[in-house]
Amino acid sequence: MKKLTYLLLVLAFSQVQAQKDFQGMAVYESKTQAPKFEGMRAGNRDITPEMQKSMEERMKKMLEKTFILNFDKTASIYKEEEKLDTPGQQGGGMRMMMNSMMGGGGTFYKDVKTKSYTVDKEFMGKEFLVVDSLPKLNWKLEQETKQIGGYNCFKATAVKEASKTDFRNFRPKNNDDKKDEVKKTSGDTKTNFEDNFEIPKEIVVTAWYTPEIPVNQGPENYWGLPGLILEVNDGKTTILCSKIVLNAKDKVEIKPSKKGKVISQKDYDETVIKKMEEFREMNRGRAGGPPPMGR
Repeated sequence: MKKLTYLLLVLAFSQVQAQKDFQGMAVYESKTQAPKFEGMRAGNRDITPEMQKSMEERMKKMLEKTFILNFDKTASIYKEEEKLDTPGQQGGGMRMMMNSMMGGGGTFYKDVKTKSYTVDKEFMGKEFLVVDSLPKLNWKLEQETKQIGGYNCFKATAVKEASKTDFRNFRPKNNDDKKDEVKKTSGDTKTNFEDNFEIPKEIVVTAWYTPEIPVNQGPENYWGLPGLILEVNDGKTTILCSKIVLNAKDKVEIKPSKKGKVISQKDYDETVIKKMEEFREMNRGRAGGPPPMGR
């Protein structure tokens, strides 16, 4: 009897320890539909077909990223995979600003137990440490299923407020809006880049999660489903898991960054929006207009 009790205690301890030491790694490929530059202007200059093609190709590359999510039972860190810059890839102020607004940043730490997140970001040469509560989405669990990487996944949908500081949320204005704006101007049918886009108030998010990996985690700030989120789509951006490794021999330290000025998400967004407005006015006031993106 004593031996049986001892074995049960050892087994229980082993299960608790296994849960405590559980860790996984998921690789995600993020792709966003690149905007079209046809019929636009760069300051006072028309964008030629050659310029348009070059800008769209560079934008496409900027919008294709690989991220690594390391997670345990309660926390995770999500970070862009480091890649070497190719010669001539460094751009001007517009490119630097857009890189800061496309889901990038440093290490995105989520703690689903405390329902909080921490992410370090660099914007216009300054380092910020955004600390705030995790956004809670009202997920609607669907019956539709599919397989992703051999895992059975279930569909879930939600509606969320679109961030005004995330470039990926920019949508082209419809033709009626453009016509109305043209009538109000001098009759020129071509406008500046930023005048052709708008940000919707809300966006519909579709996620696919697998209960086979029972953690309340996912890419970026997505969470709250009964299983690891393997795919997310918001109409413009698709984040798809391409690889999963569970309980690897080498463990990763999952903890938040501590560098940068601590700031709330609201205050950080206000800072970014203010700089965006300043940058826009500077470009509009420039006689020759801003140079093509990426130069």
